[in-house]
Amino acid sequence: MTAADRFPRRRTPAPSSSPAAAGRARPDLDQLTGLRTGKPSFYSEYREGAERLRRVIVALDRISAALVRTMEGSEALVRAVADAAADHLSADWVVLGLVDGELPDAAPRHVVLGPDGVEWADLASVPERVRRHVERLHAGDGHHDHDDHHQHHDDQRPRHLHVPIRLDGRTVGGFVAWTPPERHIDDTDHSVLRILAGQTASALQNCALLERAERLHARTAAQAEDLRVRNDELMLTQQALGAARQREVLDNERHRIARELHDSVTQYALSAGMHIELCRSEITDPDLLQHLDTAKDLTRRAVEQLRSAIYALNDDDHADKDLPSMLRQLSTVHMPDELRVEVTIGGAPVPLPHEHEQSLFRIAGEALFNTAMHASAPRAVVRLAYAGGRVRLSISDDGGASPEQIRRTLRAASVRGPSGEHRGLVNMDARAREMGGTLRFRRSRIGGLQVQVDVPLGTPGQEELG
Repeated sequence: MTAADRFPRRRTPAPSSSPAAAGRARPDLDQLTGLRTGKPSFYSEYREGAERLRRVIVALDRISAALVRTMEGSEALVRAVADAAADHLSADWVVLGLVDGELPDAAPRHVVLGPDGVEWADLASVPERVRRHVERLHAGDGHHDHDDHHQHHDDQRPRHLHVPIRLDGRTVGGFVAWTPPERHIDDTDHSVLRILAGQTASALQNCALLERAERLHARTAAQAEDLRVRNDELMLTQQALGAARQREVLDNERHRIARELHDSVTQYALSAGMHIELCRSEITDPDLLQHLDTAKDLTRRAVEQLRSAIYALNDDDHADKDLPSMLRQLSTVHMPDELRVEVTIGGAPVPLPHEHEQSLFRIAGEALFNTAMHASAPRAVVRLAYAGGRVRLSISDDGGASPEQIRRTLRAASVRGPSGEHRGLVNMDARAREMGGTLRFRRSRIGGLQVQVDVPLGTPGQEELG
């Protein structure tokens, strides 16, 4: 069996007469391997073709490794493609450039690799012929100098290569390469670089689309986050408006009640005091006069308490004040003249929930009211202490009330259920329990009764209260 029998001659198909086919110069296996003949020189051509085929496989592997850099962005892709071309050709110089205005999202716009694959970022330092090609690639000029084809008179085989990068029928860039004297450019190299150029165009377009999609996604995510924040702000604004509306309704009702107390109840109490005074001027019986004096004193105290209540109902500043400030105002404004009230603050004040501060304020007011009305005490001391992970409010007086009697009264009022009698004590105990605290009655150091409320702060670690 002859060599021709074992290796039948390859038949080359007749060229197509179609104009479209004539315009598409697609690389085939003959161009990649150089196997075109069955003459006696076949074996040497086969060995040369096998070497070309090996080189092609290595080149295609490098091309694949370069093109998968699409996900890393256009910069990584452009540099990887230039490295693949330089490795395949063992080139002294390789230029990859993009036409100005084409693929505007791709960067860098050119890459110049010199000997040993080193990138030259400064065009002013590269050889003149290389710099001219970079400028022509940017300008979209595909022609190259005649001198590039005839670098050596004793060797006319080409060592310069120019391959355009095309996309949708237009030139968007190109490769330019110069090889050393021992490395000549053949049809295989042309085919490999055309494959690389075609895939590079698609990869750059995909990279641009991916980067644009990522920007759109980031913009959409930012807008979604902005909408979420604005929605949260809107919800908070709606809640604030609702709370403001509720406060407005409550303030209007408080002011209405204050007007009613001032215009009716207070006037009645003042009229009652005037009538008592008229009666005193006409009565000489000592027992009756004593009763009238008591009635007059009770009427005066009622008017003072009514005025205090009216002031509290008309006072809109409590929401903007802290508990120490409210207690100081309570001691100076809402108490009768006969009762001298001192306020002391111990430790560093800690902000409490608004409801807790209001509850402690009401407990202090109720305790001072009881001191003024029932204990006949000329002096009271209000102490607010922050320590030991809790806040302690104590109201002490020098009157004659008994702690044991107050405790029995509170237990009896709690058993009887809601009623008007001793309702203040029950309210004080209920407010303390709602805050998770305790209410206690003990003998004060200044001789009378001490009302003490302990409420947890939630910040343990400080010195315990004594």
